[in-house]
Amino acid sequence: MKWPIRFALTAAALSVMLSVDVYVADAQQRRLSADQAQIVSAVSAVYQAAAEDDLTKFHAVVAPGFYLYDAGKRLDGDKIMSLIKSAHAQGQKYEWNVTEPDVHVIGNTAWIAYVNQGSITDQSGTIAVMWLESAFLQRTAGIWKIGFMHSTRVPANPPPSN
Repeated sequence: MKWPIRFALTAAALSVMLSVDVYVADAQQRRLSADQAQIVSAVSAVYQAAAEDDLTKFHAVVAPGFYLYDAGKRLDGDKIMSLIKSAHAQGQKYEWNVTEPDVHVIGNTAWIAYVNQGSITDQSGTIAVMWLESAFLQRTAGIWKIGFMHSTRVPANPPPSN
């Protein structure tokens, strides 16, 4: 077989193999088990409860003793809800979205890392915001509850990643 034909066939084979790998990785990333989907839903429910200032809904998805690290501080569950409610009263609105979830389940415990893509709206307008976040969850009586969350706001011009 001549060199140009062998090169073309090798390139075509590599292209097919790489596209299959990308497809499989993409499909695995999108497919969540029932537990993983429930975990993503629990995190999303925390944001919905906060958006609605609904402490009852919030308590339904967090474990006793829940706390959060955000803005360089430790905030207990009711404290964070109080701060958000106060911000809402001042005209601020938050949008939070769980994207790119990476969920790991180990028995009755789990952790999730994700990108929270949202926005903050106030009198001056709306700005897009991203946070890198994670949470630890425990399953109690078949229900996933959040015990701990951590949030790091991504700067408007983040440094290049390695």
